Amino acid sequence: MDLVTPGIGMIFWSTLFFLILLFVLGKFAWPAILTAVKARNESIRFALDAADRAKEEMAELQADNQKILNEAKAERDLMLKEAKLMKEELIADAREKASEEAKKLISNAREAIQAEKDAAINDMKTQMATLSVDIAEKILRVKLDDSKAQKDLVDKLVGEADLN
Repeated sequence: MDLVTPGIGMIFWSTLFFLILLFVLGKFAWPAILTAVKARNESIRFALDAADRAKEEMAELQADNQKILNEAKAERDLMLKEAKLMKEELIADAREKASEEAKKLISNAREAIQAEKDAAINDMKTQMATLSVDIAEKILRVKLDDSKAQKDLVDKLVGEADLN
């Protein structure tokens, strides 16, 4: 039973050491521990506040990034639209110039063809007149070889001539 029931001396000395330890801890250790705990609480609170601020700044940055991205997309779309309009305008101008050039070429070709045609017709007329004169000359030489035929032709021409 001695093991289960402690002696009065043991209780006294245990209580005395406990109270001294409690006094020493209360005087020196608890203020340092409480100060450290308060500092730790403050640093945790500060870190949480900083995290909240960082989170808010991140949200603002994301909103700004989204806004900048939307503006860039709008600007890109505008630039693409302007480029498309410029392309269509250039194509239309090129078509118009090509059409005008084609009309000029066709007009010049028609004028050249008409000039060649007129020259060919005049040349044909000249050749036909020369050929007609040559044929008439040959016919007259053959018919007028004898003198009786010449006299008959002259009489006939005089008779046909209108002297009035």
